[in-house]
Formats: sequence, structure tokens, C-alpha cells
Amino acid sequence: MIRLEDFRPVTLKDQQLFKSHYSRFPQHHSEYLYTTLVSWSHYTPAFYLFKEDNLILMTVMDAKPQFRPPVGERSESVLEEVIYLARKEGGVRPIVAIEEQANEWIGGIYPKIKMTADRNFFDYVYLAKNLAELPGKPYLTQRSHLNRFRKRYGYSVEQITSSNMSEVDFFLKRWCKQRDCESEPLLEAEVAAITFCMAHYFELEVSGIVLRIDGEVQALSVYEPINDETAAIHFEKAMPGYDGIYPAINNEAAKILAKDYMYINRESDLGIPGLRTAKERLHPDHMVKVYYVEREDL
Repeated sequence: MIRLEDFRPVTLKDQQLFKSHYSRFPQHHSEYLYTTLVSWSHYTPAFYLFKEDNLILMTVMDAKPQFRPPVGERSESVLEEVIYLARKEGGVRPIVAIEEQANEWIGGIYPKIKMTADRNFFDYVYLAKNLAELPGKPYLTQRSHLNRFRKRYGYSVEQITSSNMSEVDFFLKRWCKQRDCESEPLLEAEVAAITFCMAHYFELEVSGIVLRIDGEVQALSVYEPINDETAAIHFEKAMPGYDGIYPAINNEAAKILAKDYMYINRESDLGIPGLRTAKERLHPDHMVKVYYVEREDL
């Protein structure tokens, strides 16, 4: 039987374990990605264990464990152990980040367990070609912002490398100061996640670009593959005061990713109204839906 003490913290040493497992069982939601788990572990501690060729993830929120459905060969016995442990040790929402296929699988075995859609954590997925080309009337506003930006600012784009990493670090410090990061706990946590990711950029095997205006880094985008068809944008930041800079960095990253991927996953909106509006304006092709289970429903 699975116990809490069987779980190990997700660390930088575990990347190949995740990479190997996900190569056999490709993921779709960004919260399962190793980079996400390890970069945000300061805010949401992440743990894992393998059992019967299944990866079981546990995160801790408000000092209580939250579990995710097993990732791997469908095993009713492993699922039963996860549910038992979640009921015994979990918090208000003991099982979270249940994707559609897992929802159907669990519902077929345990039809009395109610799974509730977690809209705030639906991932937005776009056709990469659309974000790269901004075609037709739906993208008229984005094209207008982008064209004004291009006319007003002379900018250049380059890959993030060891030679410009110190400039990236300086940009993040400037951006954080402008945004007064310390005044918002979630924003402060995000900055810590970005800082961790950039500090271990090459170890994590992520990729990214910076946008320069008058030679100085003013925006960045960091991304990696989720599966063979989809890349995820982990972080996208730009200095305030440059009208159209977000459409620009978004478009430049999309032009690169569209060469190799059909879709771009821009992650969830966390229920933040302004962020939701911005993501909806880009016209997602589909959403990666996730569900949770309340303690009382177990």
C-alpha cells in the first residue's frame, strides 16, 4: 500500500526519469511537466513515486497533500491505492489535475465519485500557425498592435544563450522592480519560479528568446515541448511602457515554434480576469480541461 513516506521530492536529479516516462506516456496539461513541477516547488512542493510502471504525483497546498491520477499503464489497483491515500491524507481537494481521459477512466470504475471541472486551470491551446501569422478578421486587433509596435520601435530577437544570460537576469530584476513583485504573493512566487528556471536553464533543456529594443533586453519567452505536437510557453514577460510588446514577443516565439509544432499551449489563466480576457482574445483552438475531487465526494 502506498504511504506518504514513499514519495520523494522532485529535484533537478530527476529530469531523466520524467523524460523517459513521458516519452512513453505523453502529457497534454502543463502542470504535469517536470519543468513546471521543479520550478514551482518552492511555492507548491512536488513529490513523486513510481509503482507498477505508473508515475504518481503529489503536491502540497496549504500544508495538505493533493494527488494526481497515476500516469502510465492503466492500473485499477494503483488507482485504488491513490484514492485510498487521498481520502486518508488529502486536504479539501485531495485529487486534482484530472485530465479528460483520466476522468472517463476513473468515472468508469468509480461512478459515484463526482469530478468537478476546474476552469481556472484549463490550459489554453492555440494553433501555432495562427499565432505566427495572425490571419483574418479574428486577429485584426493583434495585427494592429503588432504593426504599431514594429513601426515605433526598432527591435531585434535572439535565442537565449550563455552569452546573454546575465542580461536576462538583469531584465528580470528590472521587470520585477517595475511590477513591485513583492506586493503580490503569487507574482512573487512566479518570479521565483522564473529565476529558478533561468538559473538552471541548460539543465532543464528549455529554450527561449529575448526581444531587444535599442540593444537592451525588454522581453523574453521561455518554452519547451509537451509532446510531439505541442510546445508550452512557460514564461512570457515584457517591460511595461512599450505598447504592443506582448503581442510582439508572443508572435516571435510562435513563428519559431510553428516550424516544429502544430499547437502552442499557453497554460491556464488561474482565474485572473485580465489574464483570462487576454488568453481568450488569442482565440484558442481548444482547452485542456482538468477536474478535481472534493474530499466529501471521496
